[in-house]
This record gives sequence, C-alpha cells and structure tokens, in this order.
Amino acid sequence: MTYLRPRATAAVFIGHGFLAFALVAAAATRAGLSRERTLAVGLLAGLFGLAPDVDMAYAFLGVLEPTGGSAVGSFWAASTEIHRVVTHSLVVGLVFGLAAGAVASERRLVQFLGAGALAGVVAVAFAVSGGLPAVVVGLLAVTVAALARGARRYDIAPTAVTVAGVVGLCSHPFGDLLTGTPPAFFYPFDVTLTATRPNLLGDPTLNLLAPLAAELATFWLALGVYLWVTRGERPLLHVRRRLRTRAGLATLFAAFVVVAPDPTLHTAYLFVFSLLALSLAVATPLPALDVRSLSDLRGESFTTGVTGLAAITLATATYTVAYLAV
Repeated sequence: MTYLRPRATAAVFIGHGFLAFALVAAAATRAGLSRERTLAVGLLAGLFGLAPDVDMAYAFLGVLEPTGGSAVGSFWAASTEIHRVVTHSLVVGLVFGLAAGAVASERRLVQFLGAGALAGVVAVAFAVSGGLPAVVVGLLAVTVAALARGARRYDIAPTAVTVAGVVGLCSHPFGDLLTGTPPAFFYPFDVTLTATRPNLLGDPTLNLLAPLAAELATFWLALGVYLWVTRGERPLLHVRRRLRTRAGLATLFAAFVVVAPDPTLHTAYLFVFSLLALSLAVATPLPALDVRSLSDLRGESFTTGVTGLAAITLATATYTVAYLAV
C-alpha cells in the first residue's frame, strides 16, 4: 500500500501555528497559568502546529533537479509527491503529541517510551509506504523530539507539552482541507475521510478567498488572545490605538478585479504577492511622519504589523465585494 499522491496543485495555509497558539494560550490562561508560562506553552503549540509541514523539505529537491519548467514550478511539483500525507495524519499527530510529553518527562523510562513511540511510527511508515514516507516521518519525529526537549529546558510541564503537541499536530490537517488535496487523515490506515477538497462555494475564485479569509481570521484570533493575555480583556481597544489610518487605502485593491485575471487556488501567486506588497507599502513607517526620533521606534513593530494585517484584511474584503458585484 502506498500513499504517495499524484501531482496536484499545492497551496500553503500558514495559519496553523497561529490557531494552535490561540487555542492553547486561551486554555492555559483559563487554567490559571502565569502570563509568561501561558505565552511559552502557546508558542510551543504554535511550533507544533507548523511542524507537519516539515514534509515540504522534500520539495527543495525539485529545485535541485528541475523537471523542465521554472524553479518555482519544480518546487511545487515536487512538494505534491509527499506533502499532506504521512505527516498530516491525525493518528500520527496523536501518537507524536503523546510521545512529545513523554520525551519532555524527567523520568528516563518515560523518555525511552516516548522515543520508542516516535521510532515505531517511522518503522510503520517504512513498512506501509516505503523509504521516502519513512524519511519524511523521521524528519517530523526529530522535530517533535527537539521541541519536546526544548520545552523541558524551559521547565514546561510534560502535561502542557502533551496538550501543545496534540493540539498543534492534530489541528494542522483541518486547516489544509480547503486549500488543495485533502490530507490523509487516518494514515497509515487505508481509510479516506474525504478524497477531494470541499467545493463549498462552487466558484474557483471564491474557493480561494474563503480559505484566505479563514487564515486571516486565525491571525486576528491569535493577536486577540496575545493581547488578552498580555494587556487585559480589551484587546480591540489596544489595536485601535496603534492602527494607522492609512490602512484604509487598502480598499483600493478592489480595482484588482478589473485589471487582473480572476485568481484561483491554481494561480494564487500574483494575487497573494500583490496583497503582501500592498500591505508592505501601507504599513511601512515613514520618516518624519511616523518616526521622528529613536523614541518613536518603541512599539513600532507592533504598529506596523497590525497596520499590515488590517490592510490585507480590508483589501481581501473589498476585493470579495467587488468580485461579487461585477
């Protein structure tokens, strides 16, 4: 039995880490952890949430060995060979999350059992799918072990490491459900939750805008939780105080509807890069206007980040309205 996928267009959902951070940090706050400990556990969950995409390391072979097209095309073509398969399984995520807590334990026997669980999953991947999937699962196992050992150095309790690991690793596949080939949720078992990406809106462009909106929502959620933990219970007020009003210029992005082809998941690069360029242009602090002295640089990174995020959100929203209206 093999789980290597046929070539297909890949899209990357980078909100996994933000979602895991928000969920775990909010739970940690409710559980009574200190601010510093809450942020540490939330950050750990965010890193676990990003870990399954370690399988993208294989895609760099596409750049080293191009298939005749551009380097970018070769990269994405190689990524679809193994991406969202063995490392995006709920079964693997659950076992690795529990193993992370064991590796972070102070007891040698428990550490040994955790390491054995990681190695056992790699062995199963080799037996079921062959060498390449086993290597990719091995990369994830090393990443999980490194995060667990790092958490131990910062005195994060094994129970907290387990929660962060399970939430981060098991929430990741669901974020990918709307952005390309569905993950193999129950690998190594031959059970398919869904074989195709849900076509909820029936329109290629709206099927791009929907996951983009979901990703932006994870950014705002993570920001809200962070401000709630560090500033109190009114995060929106803090955002409003630091937001530059010129973020409103991003509404002009609606003109993209008439000057560029309709973007889809297959051709999202120009659209996304245009959003990022607009965000950078709007959010970058201007000398003499935003920064007059070195003291003005205090908190500037937060202001720039919030303004950029607001600009992308406004641009996406106004583009969606314009697209529906045209």
